Amino acid sequence: MAMNSRKWLLGGMAAALALGLTACGGGSNNSTNNQQSSKPADEERTDDKTSGEEKVTITFQNIYPDPSDPKHQMLRTIVDNYEAEHPGVKIELDSLNTDQQKLKLKTQAASKEVPDITIVNPSAQMKPFVEADLFAPLNEMVEKNGLRDTFQEGILDYYTFDGNLYALPDGNNIAIFYYNKALFQQAGAEVPATFEELVETAKTIRAAGITPIAIGEKDSWTGSFLFMNVLLRTNGGPGFLQDIVDGKKTFQDPAFLEAVDAFQSLVQADAFQEGATSFDYNAGENLFKTGKAAMYFMGTWATGGIETSEVNKDDNIGVFKFPTVNGNGSENEFMLAPGSAFAVSKHSKHLEETLDFLNYFMLHYPKEAFKLKGAVGVAQNIDEDFAAAGYSGMAMEVLGLFKEVKGGDIAFDNTMNPGTAQVHLSSIQKLFVAKKDAADVAKEHQKAYDENN
Repeated sequence: MAMNSRKWLLGGMAAALALGLTACGGGSNNSTNNQQSSKPADEERTDDKTSGEEKVTITFQNIYPDPSDPKHQMLRTIVDNYEAEHPGVKIELDSLNTDQQKLKLKTQAASKEVPDITIVNPSAQMKPFVEADLFAPLNEMVEKNGLRDTFQEGILDYYTFDGNLYALPDGNNIAIFYYNKALFQQAGAEVPATFEELVETAKTIRAAGITPIAIGEKDSWTGSFLFMNVLLRTNGGPGFLQDIVDGKKTFQDPAFLEAVDAFQSLVQADAFQEGATSFDYNAGENLFKTGKAAMYFMGTWATGGIETSEVNKDDNIGVFKFPTVNGNGSENEFMLAPGSAFAVSKHSKHLEETLDFLNYFMLHYPKEAFKLKGAVGVAQNIDEDFAAAGYSGMAMEVLGLFKEVKGGDIAFDNTMNPGTAQVHLSSIQKLFVAKKDAADVAKEHQKAYDENN
């Protein structure tokens, strides 16, 4: 996918987000009765023989390790159903958190030992694997049983290179704040309307002895995701990184410097839990899901796990858009998050069976996710009545926000070359530990870009 097509894709993605989900009905309840018990994600299954014949084993690397997450339960359900219908096939799961999976895949790719199915991220993150000729094209597969038509318009472009589709996404999301109404009331805090109010709200909540914002910054993309939303506002709209690529701006631009200072004002307000850089993604999210933090900034893929957690009992969780910064930006421009996606190894020993399983998995994904209250932000069209199915008020609020999307940006590491992205992730992560001059942060970024471009 050419970089100069990104602006068109962002517009298409915004339209897909606004139109891809149908939320019918006005009432909702907080039922979680559809949750199913699940086995450990990486449990070994030892029955390898069927009628004396050895089973075909398909390795499925995934990022659904948390048994409390509806996606984990959905994964187990579909795998178990497929194995029951295909007794000659065993699906071996390798369930990791996001950063663990990224590191493991890099090692596997270097030795050309990619699992039969693995997880990749869109655009710039995915490109090196495609250029290394590691993945099988999926064009023919998605035409079977109408699979291509189940995806929201434009979303597959993020995973397409030179006319070939190489991965199928699990989500199409936006970034928002979730907040705990009871903790806000306990602290005497109000939902902030501006970023400056967000900083003051964090101070108010901290003064009440409550952690204001949970984050899993050991996985450094989480801090970057929040920082990039600040930059989206200080820049007055989308396209800052595209302007860098096009040579129209540098990282010394006032919008970037202002974003660094604003972001640090939130960190310096003691807004995040102590030792934030030692919490991985799941641990950070669990702080919020267990009622130990008042706010959580994340992509709407988190809705399912929060939806079915105890903290959302009696519709205790609300949501709000990322606010303006110093009066700049629009609340209806979001960090857009085309999801992590499933790719198939070109060198799989069981390529035909692997493609058949992935086709089955993606055809059943929306239906099973919907049953488990995990369908908010799914990349495929879902024409179901969410309210009648018992989705909470919080989930219905999130669905409403999709309809208000007027554009946005995608993550830094999905836009920039890997070398620059790694310096960026490390640079932003360090701001959680010590304050730095914005000019030095900008210089660090520009040096990385110049050296890696």
